[in-house]
Amino acid sequence: MTVARHGWRVRVRRLYVAPEAKAFRYGLLLLDAASLVWIVVASFLPLGWGVHVVDMVFGAVLLTEFIARHAVRDRPWRSAANPLEIADLVAILTLLLSPLLVHMLAFLRVLRALRLFHSGRVAAALRQDWEGFRRNEDAVMAAFQLAVFLFVMTGTVFELRHLMQLDVRNYGDALYFTVTALTTTGFGDIVPRTTAGRLLAVFIMLAGVTLFLRLAQALFRPRKVRHPCPGCGLQRHEPDAVHCKSCGTLINIPDEGAA
Repeated sequence: MTVARHGWRVRVRRLYVAPEAKAFRYGLLLLDAASLVWIVVASFLPLGWGVHVVDMVFGAVLLTEFIARHAVRDRPWRSAANPLEIADLVAILTLLLSPLLVHMLAFLRVLRALRLFHSGRVAAALRQDWEGFRRNEDAVMAAFQLAVFLFVMTGTVFELRHLMQLDVRNYGDALYFTVTALTTTGFGDIVPRTTAGRLLAVFIMLAGVTLFLRLAQALFRPRKVRHPCPGCGLQRHEPDAVHCKSCGTLINIPDEGAA
């Protein structure tokens, strides 16, 4: 029994770490994206058993993946206690318990977007497989983080619209309010009427401006390539660098040659 259980853990672990299981990990990324798309789509649909069933199916699949992901780790309870993992579990439970919660605590499902921050291994795979990602990694990641922030804030605004006394009917309206707040445009047709709502708008403005500046910096600063220096470990260098600017060690940056 112990040998069989150990063999199961080894096989599942390989799906998460083995190079040949890259398709499985990309599939998990698509599952995460599909769950986020459903959360948006469900906001436009009348609340009924059809919506609850899809919620529960997503919740069951995601909970199974959550359990498997941590069961194969050396210290499963310690890894599951990570704040981002706890947020992911809470979001999964709001989907699984959809018929019981109805609108109560449903806004917590937007925490599913935080799962996308666990993208270090996916980013490494993209860096290896996609030349365009390697060349523009900083800009892509900055745009990705801005998109995740937009989704989380839009979901928060949508689920807390009654508390904020906002004239928001669906995710489209919530996205419109979030973007106008984030860009400090403030058209004035949708405005929060409570102190809590105004404080949330202030947070969206401040955090959004920071993310926009980071994206602009990534887009317009001189491009550098990632290549670890064998001497000091410096990661970023000029594309035509021969020596590390930090320690002077000779570096050998791969170059595909002129087009």
